[in-house]
Amino acid sequence: MIQLLTPQHWNDYELIDCGNFEKLERFGNLILIRPEPQAVWDKQLPESEWQKQHHIKFKGRSATTGEWVRKNPNAPDRWHISYENNEVSIKLRLALTSFKHVGVFPEQAVNWDYISESIKKFKTPNPKVLNLFAYTGGASVVARAAGADTTHVDSIKQVVTWANENQEISGLKDIRWVIEDALKFVKRELKRGKKYNGIILDPPAYGHGPNGEKWKLEDNILEMMKDVTQLLDEEEHFLILNTYSLGFSSVIVENLLRASIQDPQNLEIGELYLQATAGNKLPLGVFGKVRKIK
Repeated sequence: MIQLLTPQHWNDYELIDCGNFEKLERFGNLILIRPEPQAVWDKQLPESEWQKQHHIKFKGRSATTGEWVRKNPNAPDRWHISYENNEVSIKLRLALTSFKHVGVFPEQAVNWDYISESIKKFKTPNPKVLNLFAYTGGASVVARAAGADTTHVDSIKQVVTWANENQEISGLKDIRWVIEDALKFVKRELKRGKKYNGIILDPPAYGHGPNGEKWKLEDNILEMMKDVTQLLDEEEHFLILNTYSLGFSSVIVENLLRASIQDPQNLEIGELYLQATAGNKLPLGVFGKVRKIK
């Protein structure tokens, strides 16, 4: 059965409305307007309400870059928000980047809940978790807060530095930081005979490693999945595959997992979305999960 999942209990985040290729969001005390290519429908709230509520708006100069326009020139360009569930409590540093991102993908909170819940259920002491394409490390920090020996892999030094800040403001330490092409790292871990109890993948549609390695989701994901699944501890594990590519459906993700794992346990597939307070739903990627607990 295909599931539809959205974060349930995040006080510091709210999708207020979305439509006409934009979204109105609250991160802590700041309300932003950002572009959203999937919001092809009309806004629920009138434009006057959007203009009244927001503090900062992103205006694009091109398809990939732009600038932030503040109604109040004193509005910060960096601030902190908190996230907690029944198992963990973390903090995240947000910032206004030239690529419309702020350092967190809120829909991933659904996966954070799954990660922390799985780690707490494991009977393995100090379970090992690997986060690939790990960005600013929300999932890494959650895994560490839940008690896992955590390895964070991303090809961009700046976002790994950002992730380390998130670890520090969350009062944590000892995440292993790796700046490397994810596929190269996985192949090296295979040669070393390493095993992990949890593996998280959130690959981009396109990307580059630190030495110019090329990543294209449809060309590389099957090879990645076949390698990654060999790193899973046979007795106790979870694996999350999350994709945002518009061309990928949850059925494709299911087929990838079944092609890579013999008899996957507790297989879940579905779509992540954000529920707007105004009433509409914003789809933000598909996921597949497997989990085996002793």
